[in-house]
Amino acid sequence: MQRTIAKPVHVSGHGLLTGVKVNMEIAPAQAGEGIVFERTDIEPPVVIPATIEHAADKERRTTLESGDVTIDTIEHLMSALAGVGIDNATIKLDGPEVPCGDGSSLLFAEPIEKAGTVEQEQPRTLLRVTEPICLQSGDAMIAAFPSHQPGMHVVFDLDYGDASHRIERQTQAWNSENADYLKEVAPARTFSLKEEAEALLEQGMCTHLSPSEMLVIGDDGPIDNAYRFENEPARHKILDIIGDLYLAGGHIQGRIVASRSGHSLNRQLCAAIIEQHKASKRRTLASTSSEMSVRDIQRIMPHRYPMLLVDRVLEIDGDEKAIGIKNITINEPFFQGHYPGTPIMPGVLIVEAMAQLGGLLMSRKLEHTGKIAVLLSLDKVKLRHPVTPGDQLMLEAFALKAGLRTAALQCQAFVGTKLAAEAQIRFMMVDAEQG
Repeated sequence: MQRTIAKPVHVSGHGLLTGVKVNMEIAPAQAGEGIVFERTDIEPPVVIPATIEHAADKERRTTLESGDVTIDTIEHLMSALAGVGIDNATIKLDGPEVPCGDGSSLLFAEPIEKAGTVEQEQPRTLLRVTEPICLQSGDAMIAAFPSHQPGMHVVFDLDYGDASHRIERQTQAWNSENADYLKEVAPARTFSLKEEAEALLEQGMCTHLSPSEMLVIGDDGPIDNAYRFENEPARHKILDIIGDLYLAGGHIQGRIVASRSGHSLNRQLCAAIIEQHKASKRRTLASTSSEMSVRDIQRIMPHRYPMLLVDRVLEIDGDEKAIGIKNITINEPFFQGHYPGTPIMPGVLIVEAMAQLGGLLMSRKLEHTGKIAVLLSLDKVKLRHPVTPGDQLMLEAFALKAGLRTAALQCQAFVGTKLAAEAQIRFMMVDAEQG
């Protein structure tokens, strides 16, 4: 079951990169709310959910953004929340960056552990890795593999190559089910090579810190400091992975293997796991659900073969969302003339399929007897992935705005984890004889 912190805790300190003094409160939240940050130094306060959709592409840290408001270096706090087992919490802070403490996650993990947790009456969100995912960038790599064992298993291989005389090659493994996060991961501090630290200082970052306050590694090891573990750098890399992957909005079940990866690759893997999870849910829905058969669809829609492009509606969630499918076979009439040597479904028909699903949602929502949904306009149309014979096109329509006679919908079409097309579509309800 989900858990939240038993009582608020307060943490103060300077941001790692900016050096700005920040006061922060970690407070309980209701089940299902997830981890949410709130900048209280802005009027009105700005709330940013800690999800991958709000992650900015910044170097050397993970940042949340909403418009022009950002919250820097959240990964150590996110790691602590995941490691201690907090599913829901509200993080209020009066500055642009989370306090850094000594560069580990002890600043957060220890007071959270001391405050305790409360079980809530809602199951945890679990994202199972169902197929291997491997991402690379230069010499860096991170991968996720399915696992029948509960929890997330992480293995990090740290190899600095030419700099190995300063940081020896090292590995570390961690298992969320049976490892002690506070003892094995939380104390591991962020680190940098001497030249990396000097480059940050030249950029005006970390100017408030000395080598004795952060782990700077020179030719003879840590400068004015000492390792807490022989493989502290590898352990900190695992700390970062735990925090970055918690942007998935739930707990991951699978094996994570990484080498030289940093925050950017971690976030890319997080996004890929989320997309795989969504695709898995769509496949399950397609095999188990049927809200409307083709005969039900024909009673609402005026279209008939070959222009009826929705085979089945799997789910209609009130007036907000609809999910449907179109099975693509080689017998589709358009394949005879559209790239017959390399059959590809015309993009305009993918858009038409999305529009038809949107029309079905409109018809169900507005319940106008003798009315049909007619397309008014298309906006932000993007074709992203080819659709070929044998594919199953998963269609989704979400209501953005609806009135008595018109509505605007966000529509998407997927093939597996691949987004095939998307568009914003506006409809108007008209008398059936006008259609």
